[in-house]
Amino acid sequence: MDVDILYKPTYSLGVLKLAGGEQVRVEGGAMVSMSAGVQIETKATGGMLKSLARKALTSESFFQNVFQAPGEGGHVAVAPALPGDIAVMRLEGQPYVVQSGSYMASEMGIETESKWGGAKTFFGGEGLFMLRCSGHGQLVVSSYGAIHEFDLAAGQSYTVDTGHLVAFPEGMTFNVKKVGGLKSTFFSGEGLVVELVGPGKVMLQTRSWGAFLSFLVPQLPSSGN
Repeated sequence: MDVDILYKPTYSLGVLKLAGGEQVRVEGGAMVSMSAGVQIETKATGGMLKSLARKALTSESFFQNVFQAPGEGGHVAVAPALPGDIAVMRLEGQPYVVQSGSYMASEMGIETESKWGGAKTFFGGEGLFMLRCSGHGQLVVSSYGAIHEFDLAAGQSYTVDTGHLVAFPEGMTFNVKKVGGLKSTFFSGEGLVVELVGPGKVMLQTRSWGAFLSFLVPQLPSSGN
């Protein structure tokens, strides 16, 4: 599979180019368009129980779509629900933890499963409801806003608001904690952060949908108006 990413970084569109007979797994709702002859099959990925767990513990859809190109090849175009970027990760046996909502598509050699980030993350309302992505192949992820990617050296610590985290390697040490005391949490608009300790590559998104909702909801008219 070859991937072309157009219109970066705000309104990115990913074009997944498939060889004859090649398949790709795409998150439900991410498909924008496809070329003639491409076949689509919708199924509960990993079986019914795994799909139920995936839906319960993440914001990902219960079903995923498998697209298969005809003999002459074809393409599938995908895009995230929110304005933002798309990136391609190549997994070579190193599992990655990907934020719920950032997974878009993957080659058939990639397996996805739900991963619970700890009881504290439920309090946060967003953040570490995660997918574990493992195997060999290309993984296509998306972000709200642009993607900021960097490497942490061994032992290097870095703190990230949970709503801005996109992906990090499974073996990376992480610790989810509250910012300040309860008062500062309410009045500063900050909630939970995750402290990451290298080595490894980290991907962040420059916008947080939780922060956007915190801005938007107070502007909406109340039901009594």
